[in-house]
Amino acid sequence: MTTAPLRKDAARNWERIVAVARGLVDEGTPLQLNDVARRAQLGVGTVYRHFPTAEALLETVATPCLEALAAHGEQALADDNPGRALAGFLTRTIEAQVTDASLSTVTAAPTDALPRTTELKRILRSVGGQLLERARDAGVVRPDLTSNDLVPLMCGIAYAANVHSAPTARIETARRYLTALLEGVCIQYSGGDSPSTKDSTTGETAHLTGQSGPII
Repeated sequence: MTTAPLRKDAARNWERIVAVARGLVDEGTPLQLNDVARRAQLGVGTVYRHFPTAEALLETVATPCLEALAAHGEQALADDNPGRALAGFLTRTIEAQVTDASLSTVTAAPTDALPRTTELKRILRSVGGQLLERARDAGVVRPDLTSNDLVPLMCGIAYAANVHSAPTARIETARRYLTALLEGVCIQYSGGDSPSTKDSTTGETAHLTGQSGPII
């Protein structure tokens, strides 16, 4: 929470609090600041000074993942292949959703405790919208596909992967579901002069990335 540089002891306490919170999130335990203080072996007042609410602490836990996704999205915008860029960004996003338990709660929250969270969510919305728009303009995805469609579809993939697969198989399952989704939203051609989304020998989607082989 604090923007000014912390003293060494305060910085150590901050790191300890975040590490304990990360562990609780990973094991599926809801964050309660009193519980975090007990597990971190710190005073409750110390925890509250750094994080006045559990939401602020959860957003801090999620920040590295949000920052990594934002950075990947910015890199994807530099890719001159719009289909590959969109598929790569969606792959990173779905992997994060099924491996970081803090992400879904933070991204779905209607309000944010930290300005940094608001900024990162804005960047992700902007980057995702630009990548989808580029793919639409290039004619590699359905022209009626919008971000308002894609976001709940991605959430559905993450939920299904979390519910219907073991933790060790979630990334693989989510990728498989995402491949099915991308094959469904990329342009299907019926004319003889236009490329098909399916390779005649492999049966794999080719048009989205401009080459044969798996999308992701």
